[in-house]
Amino acid sequence: MTVRLRVAPSPTGHLHVGTARAALFNWLYARHTGGSFILRIDDTDRERSTVEFEEDILDSLRWLGLDWDEGVGVGGPHGDYRQSSRYDRYREAASSLVESGAAYYDNRTAEELEALRQRAVAEKLHPAHYIRRPEETWADGAIRMSVPQEEAVVFEDLVRGRVSFEARDIDDFVILRSDGTPTYHLASTVDDVDYGITHVARGEDLLPSTPKHIVLTRALGAAPEPEYAHLPLLFGTDGKKLSKRHGATSLSLYRDEGYLPDAVFNYLSLLGWSIDGDRTIFSRDEAIASFDLVDVSRNPAVFDPDKLAWLNGEYIRAMDPVDFARSARLHVEGAVGRSLDEGEWARFEAVAPLVQERTRLLPEAGDQVVFLFEDFAEYDPVAWDKVMAKAGVAGILSSARDRLATVDPWEAGTVEATLRGMLEEMGLGAAKGLQPLRVAITGSSVSPPLFESMSALGREKTLQRVDRAIGQLAGTG
Repeated sequence: MTVRLRVAPSPTGHLHVGTARAALFNWLYARHTGGSFILRIDDTDRERSTVEFEEDILDSLRWLGLDWDEGVGVGGPHGDYRQSSRYDRYREAASSLVESGAAYYDNRTAEELEALRQRAVAEKLHPAHYIRRPEETWADGAIRMSVPQEEAVVFEDLVRGRVSFEARDIDDFVILRSDGTPTYHLASTVDDVDYGITHVARGEDLLPSTPKHIVLTRALGAAPEPEYAHLPLLFGTDGKKLSKRHGATSLSLYRDEGYLPDAVFNYLSLLGWSIDGDRTIFSRDEAIASFDLVDVSRNPAVFDPDKLAWLNGEYIRAMDPVDFARSARLHVEGAVGRSLDEGEWARFEAVAPLVQERTRLLPEAGDQVVFLFEDFAEYDPVAWDKVMAKAGVAGILSSARDRLATVDPWEAGTVEATLRGMLEEMGLGAAKGLQPLRVAITGSSVSPPLFESMSALGREKTLQRVDRAIGQLAGTG
């Protein structure tokens, strides 16, 4: 049997990290088993589904490095893999279920159904207890499944183990609305049957839907039903279900904020699974070789943005310096507000390896080096108050300025030797003697290493900025 898995996002919003994690686990299992990974689009919500959201989903999955063997944009034997193109198939399936007696038309009003639910609650029964096939029959209306009451719906979940739902607790659920549109239960199940899906790995929040899908699958005559694996939910660091209050939740925002796809791939893999007990960082090939759905934890996974940022920094530091500079260029030019010419880019490349060591997110590279290309309008007020407001700073800057004016050649090594000689003569420590220069030259107390920064900036601009700081301290800047 060829393993076939799918991911089925709805284009009603950007790709959520939870859906991305589910897609990743499906992809890993397909690649681990030599099976097929399928991407379909569940776009039955026509009012909220948009082309823009669909494009975001496809772009985000590609950015993460997930490819699919069949589906939207790739093709295959099942049309365009969009549910909006399969309404006739869903109606045909619903009608066949009515003809076989597995489903029935229901014209009861919402008020009548609510009264039945309230009656069940008053009698301390499951709300589904009275939502059953009535004695009266109709020729049209919504179509409801008639859930068999003879035995429980039992299945072996690859993550959770044996799961059982009592039949009396499963309502006769609607599969086709009175306007002829399918519900999620019908469309998803028919697709899984038609596409030959062997494994359904999805979020734990969909576990209550699974017995309904099993009932539907059996009624459609498709056996055996797929194996199910319900993945643990994602929580924030506060122990609550992941939502926008925890920060960015769409994959495209992490891409735009300067995260690397390999780092995000690695981190999402850790949300409910691990390659072994000790390893945090591993390659895609290592993940494929080791991944198995039965090894996924049933416990909630915590999405920690700080840990993701740390991991991203590890990946950035492991990059080839040339690749880092190329990846950082967009963010450097974004911070500067314009394109850099060849000379300016050479200036960045000179300090890029040092910037790389201090970068967790690519935009930070731009923030660190913007002083090399543009004069800053004002000093960072925190840095100024902490460093420049101390007694003796003006004298330190003046002494440094005199020495720097004669440095030859203007290179990081000679600049360092000159300034360290000054510190020794004045009896100053590096923090007290050099931090004022850093603030004077960069406008901040955070930058690449000082001597390399001064070398890249050049003698003329360095002296101009020291003079500016001296003037501001004297009240004339």
